[in-house]
Amino acid sequence: MELKTKINAEEGKQELLITREFDLPLEFLFKAYTEPEIVEQWMGTKVLKLENKKHGSYQFETTDSQGSKHGFNGVIHEFSPYQKITRTFEMEHTPFPVQFEFLEFEELTPDTSKLTMHIIYKSIAHRDQMLKLPFAQGINMAHNRLQNLYIN
Repeated sequence: MELKTKINAEEGKQELLITREFDLPLEFLFKAYTEPEIVEQWMGTKVLKLENKKHGSYQFETTDSQGSKHGFNGVIHEFSPYQKITRTFEMEHTPFPVQFEFLEFEELTPDTSKLTMHIIYKSIAHRDQMLKLPFAQGINMAHNRLQNLYIN
């Protein structure tokens, strides 16, 4: 089955371009990234902190099936409501260094929208290491949950 969230990883580059079109109004798609109660539902994570502003920060925590907690966090560098969020992303206690993320939100029609994520890694090797994980399936599943939140 083809994944609805598209991941473009050009050979020899340390970046990913991720796109997904949603049957969601732009306002809901943006809120899904900025309102803690919605973030928790589709990401399956606990929001410890989410400061949606320039120089704000965020901190999330997930619990795996063995009960171990895993944190990730970052700093928000640019915040333009319903347009874009530029932020860092760091998975705590992993060998992965901080990555830089550019999230752009676009209205296609009053009932559909598009998310474009441009992620830059420290090196090509780090990007390739991330792609060896079930990254594509994970983000697609999360985006499917997000889509279903609005329908239900």
